[in-house]
Formats: sequence, structure tokens, C-alpha cells
Amino acid sequence: MPVDGTDEKLYAIIDIETTGLRAGHEKITEIAIILHDGTKVLEEFSTLINPETKIPYRITQLTGINDQMVAGAPKFYEVARQIVELTENTTIVGHNVNFDYSFIRAEFKSLGYDFQRKTLDTIRLSRKLIPGQPSYGLGKLCRALNIPNNSRHRALGDAMATARLFELLYSFDSEPEQLSLKGLQSGLSKSLIEKLPEKHGVYYFFDSAGKLIYVGKSINIKARVLQHLSNNSTKKAVEMRNAIADVDFKLTGNELIALLLESDEIKKHQPLFNRSQRRTTFNYGLYHFVDDEGYIRLKYAKTIEELTSDYAYSSQAEAREHLFFLTEQFHLCQRLNGLYPGSGACFHVGIGQCFGACCGKEDPASYNARVEEALERYHFDHQNFYIFDQGPETDQLSVVKVVQSVYQGFGMMPADLLSDDPSVADDFIKLLPDNREVRQIIRSYLKKHRVMKLWPIHD
Repeated sequence: MPVDGTDEKLYAIIDIETTGLRAGHEKITEIAIILHDGTKVLEEFSTLINPETKIPYRITQLTGINDQMVAGAPKFYEVARQIVELTENTTIVGHNVNFDYSFIRAEFKSLGYDFQRKTLDTIRLSRKLIPGQPSYGLGKLCRALNIPNNSRHRALGDAMATARLFELLYSFDSEPEQLSLKGLQSGLSKSLIEKLPEKHGVYYFFDSAGKLIYVGKSINIKARVLQHLSNNSTKKAVEMRNAIADVDFKLTGNELIALLLESDEIKKHQPLFNRSQRRTTFNYGLYHFVDDEGYIRLKYAKTIEELTSDYAYSSQAEAREHLFFLTEQFHLCQRLNGLYPGSGACFHVGIGQCFGACCGKEDPASYNARVEEALERYHFDHQNFYIFDQGPETDQLSVVKVVQSVYQGFGMMPADLLSDDPSVADDFIKLLPDNREVRQIIRSYLKKHRVMKLWPIHD
């Protein structure tokens, strides 16, 4: 531990291994902490952690850590005090530090403790001090800089490699935590930028007249704002950057609420630099048209700006998979939906999956009724449900409500009010407009992320 009475800055260089990628849902299996003063290692600590859950095979393949190795290891609560004491009055340093920090905070949160430290990311620092590298991933960057790491994807090996990298970066800049505004938009004060949170939320840019000019969302508001202020990639980016005179934000606690709030704010205020914004998150869409025989056909394609899609997807594979799902779920025709080649009756007619729209056995009216039901009703696994997840404060929950597949809105509520009846959340939900975009945001998010609790409502 540091000697009492010294004024030197201390850094806790941290690396962890986990059972997965989602903090708060997956668990830590190994942690290493290297106490450092910028020039040398002062102390090392590392241990396996019993995650109290099975380690997925793919994780074992990556890290070499298996269930047998952690069976006798301490549980997180058994080393929590040591982690607090070792990192006290330090800055947490890591390569993609938000990943490690978010897991550690989540573990402490489960124990009822609010663990907070300053953080410093060696990825961002490397991009600033060693520009022009082909990759800033830890492995490739260390190889390029001749930094050895014989224990890749193990906590102590990666932490030690990060420590060597940090020593190199520190030799270039002995005050790496100091926020430099060089090259950034000067209309914002340094103190204002320093106060921005490194958390999930929505941020707002205003011009010198106080007019809202842009709304964005991020899992790290401060980092995202800094990206905007150094963005010279396009004429529009520079124009917006130069117009920014003030910034505000709202914390959301999780990414889903940030996405929903951002969507609502953009539609409500139509900020100047959001008006022509394309949602690059959703590059494919599902479209429908009526053929010469009167049947509604479905087709997925790259996003067509002039048309409004029935669904939106982040990839072609996701679009194709969902179209197959809708076709099977509603007994639609694979051939009419472009999923089965040729002409005439499709294979599924013979097994009763298709009722014969492709060969005239089913009339357009009855077939189209099921297509319309697929387009309008089946956006979610449940028609009525609540989504509960972490709110902006540790004692808050966020809640999203959907009724009859229609988005109702979201809100924040005290966590201790949630009981066996999810309707207690209704008093905290702000009613917001339903549209295809918000339904797609929710559907896509639930497919790719785990939430604290999805609570179906059964009639």
C-alpha cells in the first residue's frame, strides 16, 4: 500500500476475466490489480473469483479458466474489502476501462456498496499519444510496441501488459488525467466538460442563442461529447462542432432508456443537426407490396429512404431470419415472400405449412389478413409486458410498458416499491407516442441484451 503522507498520484491498473460481456448479469472469474505510480509497479494483487455460476465453454476456450479452477476460489464478497482498500485514492486504469469498471461496480452494487473511482482508458490515451497505429487492441498494440504478454486473456498477464503500456504513455505525458482542450471546440469550458458523467444517458447541444441543435445518446456521455468536439471528418460535423456553446444531459441508467428518450426528443424538437440523421443501427428493412394477383408480398432489402419499413434490422441475416419466422408463425407462403425459388406450389403446401396462396388454393383476402396481422401485431414475444432494468440511481429502476404490442412509454421508480404486482410502476410511467421506430428499438434491444426483468402480463 502507499506510504502515508505522500502526495504522489497512484494508479490502480486493473484487468478482469468474466463469464460474459454484460455487467450486472455476468460475473467476474478473475481480477488483477497493479498499484502503480506511473513509472514503476508498487504492488500486485490477483486472484481467481468463484462466480457462483457455470462458466460457458466458449469463455473457457478463450481464457483457460474452467469451473474446477474457480470452485475453491474466494467469492467476490470475500475479496471486496481488499479491492476497496487497494484502489482507495487511486485512478482506475484499464484498456477499455469501462468494461472492467462496470463489472466491478456491478459486483459491489450486489453487495449494497457504491464503488466509485476516477478512470483512465489506455485505448483513448494511446490514440492521443501514439497516433497512426493500425489497431489499438491490447494484443496488437503491445506487439507493435514490443511489450511482452505471455498470458493473454488472463487477468494478471493483461494487467501487466497494460502496466507496461501505461509506463510508456506516462513517459510521454506525466499528467494523463488532465483534460486537454487542444483541437476541441473552445466554446465549452474545461470545467463543464470535466463535469460530464461517464454513464448511460442522452446529451443535448445548444448554440450561443440557447437553441437546441443536436440530441444524442451514449453509454459514456463524456467520451461521446469529446468525440464530437474533436470530429473533423465531415463538413457537417465541423459545422455542428463550431456551433456548440453549451451541453446538457439526462442520465438513464441503461442503454434502452437512452435509445427511447433520444428517439422521442429528436421527434419532439427536430434539432437542426438531427433532421437528416440516418439510423445506421438499422440498415435493412421489411417492406410489403401487392402483386398482380392481389396477394400482399413481403420482402427484406437495404433501407430505402423514400419508404417506411414495417420492421427494421441491423443486418441482412437478422432480416432474413425474422422473415422466415413471420412466414412460419402466420402460415405465410415462402415463395410469395421470396424465400423459396421457382414458380408454382412451394414445398410447404404439401406439409400444410402454406395454405396454397402460391398456387391459387387460398384466396387473397384470407391470406392478406394473416400478413396484416404479422405486420401489425407480432413485434414482440408477448403482447403485454413490462421491462424493468437499472435506473440512473442505485436505488431506482427504469420501466418500459407495452400493451397489445403498442409502446406506452417509460419512467423511473424507487426500486423498493416493486412487488408481486408490476402495475405499481404505472404511476411512474410517462405516456409517450408509439411508432415503428420505438417498437423496433425495443424488439432489437431485447433480442441482443439481457434486462433485469421482463415481466409478461397475462389476461
